[in-house]
Amino acid sequence: MVQAIVFLPLLGAILAGLISLFGAHARCPSGDTVEHHGDGHGHGTTDVNEDAGVIHASSHEPDAHDDHGRDDHHVAEPAAAGSRAAELITTGFLFVSAALSWATLVDVGFMHHDATVPLFPWIFSGDLQVSWALRVDTLTAVMLVVVTTVSSLVHLYSIGYMDEDPYRPRFFGYLSLFTFAMLMLVTADNLAQLFFGWEGVGLASYLLIGFWYQKPSANAAAIKAFVVNRVGDFGFALGIFAVFMMMNSIDLETIFHAAPGLAGKTIDFLGWQADAMTLICLLLFMGAMGKSAQFLLHTWLPDAMEGPTPVSALIHAATMVTAGVFMVARLSPLFELSPTAQSVVMFFGATTAFFAATVGLVQNDIKRIVAYSTCSQLGYMFVAMGAGAYSVGMFHLFTHAFFKALLFLGSGSVIYAMHHEQDIRNMGGLWRRIPYTFAVMCIGTLALTGFPLFAGYFSKDAIIESAYASQNPVSTYAYVLTVVAAGLTSFYSWRLMFKTFFGEPHDREHYEAAHESPLWMLIPIGVLAAGSILSGFPFRELFVGHGVEEFFRESVKMNPHILDDMEKMPAALGSLPFVMMVIGAFVSYIFYIRRPYIPEQLAAEQPMLYQFLLNKWYFDELYDLIFVRPAKWIGRFLWKFGDGYIIDGFGPDGVSARVLDVTRNVVKIQTGYLYHYAFAMLIGVAGLITWFMFGAGGQ
Repeated sequence: MVQAIVFLPLLGAILAGLISLFGAHARCPSGDTVEHHGDGHGHGTTDVNEDAGVIHASSHEPDAHDDHGRDDHHVAEPAAAGSRAAELITTGFLFVSAALSWATLVDVGFMHHDATVPLFPWIFSGDLQVSWALRVDTLTAVMLVVVTTVSSLVHLYSIGYMDEDPYRPRFFGYLSLFTFAMLMLVTADNLAQLFFGWEGVGLASYLLIGFWYQKPSANAAAIKAFVVNRVGDFGFALGIFAVFMMMNSIDLETIFHAAPGLAGKTIDFLGWQADAMTLICLLLFMGAMGKSAQFLLHTWLPDAMEGPTPVSALIHAATMVTAGVFMVARLSPLFELSPTAQSVVMFFGATTAFFAATVGLVQNDIKRIVAYSTCSQLGYMFVAMGAGAYSVGMFHLFTHAFFKALLFLGSGSVIYAMHHEQDIRNMGGLWRRIPYTFAVMCIGTLALTGFPLFAGYFSKDAIIESAYASQNPVSTYAYVLTVVAAGLTSFYSWRLMFKTFFGEPHDREHYEAAHESPLWMLIPIGVLAAGSILSGFPFRELFVGHGVEEFFRESVKMNPHILDDMEKMPAALGSLPFVMMVIGAFVSYIFYIRRPYIPEQLAAEQPMLYQFLLNKWYFDELYDLIFVRPAKWIGRFLWKFGDGYIIDGFGPDGVSARVLDVTRNVVKIQTGYLYHYAFAMLIGVAGLITWFMFGAGGQ
């Protein structure tokens, strides 16, 4: 069964790719390619921030109805029947995978039928023995459910959202390829196989973020995501090398059994005698920081919004950014042996949760607000991992997948209704025009902010409790920052809702034309809205309660005391996240409903703070100064001086050029006239006689 779950998306991707390949040669009956005219609506625009009058650039999602903002050009459009076939094949396969994944969760989680399914030998080189196998335990089953459920709904949603894009088969092929890579990652039985899936999701994200490759901003965002992730992946690869060096294997079961034997051993790393297990875990976590957009390696995630909205939902809810969290949970037997590494994980998680929440306060692009929310929520998950409460972190990953996919796809429905306007300052009053989208977005917001009985309430509050109960040296730091981040999350989430759905319309023309999305888009967000409620309380006992040990068994190695210590938390401190959530929502209501002049006034009074947050703590500018400009300077120096002046100057333009000049002049002497040769011989004879007279004769 697991083979079908994993390989059906791959089969769908191959078939969609073939349809796209053959469809690219589709012609009109006249033999001409189909012509599409765009009006350039999808390019970046300049807008003015109403809070402070600050002008800044923003990028708007291209309009499906104007050929995604491309300039006038000719494209070969696949036949409509072929496009529909690609959509239905890939979506159908994903729904089959999702159904089988839920069956697998029941079979593995409750019936305890763990399995390892060998496929074929892969690498046999000396001591490195790697076979391809699918590992199926509870941790895998949970991830299978998350990935296939969200991906299948994203596929269904995309049928409506991408209805007029001429390259739909290619898009659906990329989506299915993305899903396959993530499924390979979560079913990996060894680190090489995990790395294959790890790089596969990186490749697929590059293809999807840059799907509208006619937009320079989309290309730049795709390259940025790829390059930043290479930084993290370099550390991840070093971690795998270190595991093999110390344990002589990269098979998961083997390294889990060998890990306790590394106690007290060190590795000489750049002259530093580092504790072996700590160094291994830190290098592996470096990979997680890149994939899951943690503080310092987070800069690619907001720019990834340049891709179509369904791509954003898939990246943020089920695939790429959850890979780092899953990897830490999968390798929990290693991290449990290194308290120092756990402290680092918790520190970066808490810092990310707070940092991203502060930036989300002032963003105006509806998708970027939700993107920074993802960044912040991933920080929460890593806080739980650092506390040793791996099941709690996975619980938040599980619930977050539903309400974050809902918020992204709901945002896509808003963008669709507003003729692909993404700036919330140009919206307002939309609850009257799109009440269904408004209702499901409310459910997603309540789940995200941790309102009682909604999914996020059970998982996020449990993470904050785990931070408090942990014996980690940075536990107090993590507890304070996650509680503060809970208040900030509530503020910016309701700010998005108030400015989008309430108040007076700011763009009357688009407001009057706004309407609900097609059923292809409304059905998935309705299902996700149900999941944003039902994924919480019914699963709480399995992830956080007394059923954890029986449910997860050996798939994660928990801190043995963390769940008991969480129950001993003082009631006043336990209720603090709820209080912060209420305060955040109330302040947002005052700012954007009762007294909407306050934000503008605050921005004017605190311009430095406002600009600091609006510009995302200036990380992009800082990295540009530290890394990008020096790299460009070195490249330009090597190009102009090294290649142009040295190599070309002394090579093709130097010695070689002079040899050619000499030969050209010598060739001129060869005229073919006898008297020229006779004259040359006469000159030669005269020269010889002169030499004998004055040179040889003198001796």
